[in-house]
Amino acid sequence: MKIIILSQNPNLYSTKRLIEAGEKKGHTMQVIDHAKCDLIIEKRKPGLMYQGKEIYDVDGVIPRIGSSITFYGTAVVRQFEMMKVFSAVESQALVRSRDKLRSLQILSRAGLGLPKTVFSNYSKDVGAIIDHVGGAPVVIKLLEGTQGLGVVLADNQNSAESILEAFNGLQARVIVQEFIKEAMGADLRAFVVDGVVVGAMKRQGKEGEFRSNLHRGGSANIIELSDEEENAALKAAKAMGLGVAGVDLLQSARGPLILEVNSSPGLEGIEAATGKDIAGQIIKYVERNAE
Repeated sequence: MKIIILSQNPNLYSTKRLIEAGEKKGHTMQVIDHAKCDLIIEKRKPGLMYQGKEIYDVDGVIPRIGSSITFYGTAVVRQFEMMKVFSAVESQALVRSRDKLRSLQILSRAGLGLPKTVFSNYSKDVGAIIDHVGGAPVVIKLLEGTQGLGVVLADNQNSAESILEAFNGLQARVIVQEFIKEAMGADLRAFVVDGVVVGAMKRQGKEGEFRSNLHRGGSANIIELSDEEENAALKAAKAMGLGVAGVDLLQSARGPLILEVNSSPGLEGIEAATGKDIAGQIIKYVERNAE
């Protein structure tokens, strides 16, 4: 089969591992920078150009779309779908996953556990917003933040109100969430492929850091999820319509709470922590579904 990886950097660990896993199975693998694609939109034969050449005879696509280029990257994925090419991540699911507020609404509607969350239209009553999530400490997140950037822990009421007022003054969209103290700066990442958890790890933030992101110096270890945690991860991925997803959960006194569902989860941390061939599982998923 001919499988295309949509990635702006062929040297990234995830991209290289997908190429390696695909070639190991005998597939022709090609990396295309989705930012440099031209879309041909016509009635009967939608097409796609890359570096002056038409792309055709593609069996499957694996999107690795960065958050900064979601709009155009999604358009490229949608173009492949119009060309009857199977995508490991559907364009609509990609759009949904990149909208933090919409994602939380979808997960809430699916009956999944979530940290108490408030979003407002620059409300001046910041005190009431903080009270709605149980009071300080609270976590304040920019809607556009990724990899732990734009996430602030406000330890007390005064600092929480000051931070919210500052963001409101800048007209920066934020959500306010309760701080889950018992998580102790750790979260779980469940990697879901085609309705199965193929790997899971526990990420621990470095000392003095409440964010557990590996990009921020956190560490990761393999973990066996409880039945409740595994079911929550699978239900979250299904609710978002994602065939490939990284589901982030917090362990709380009231059960697993979904933090986020990532549509382009990195492979380096999960493969290092679990020792599993996650890239190979994604290739198998494409094989099962590509025509």
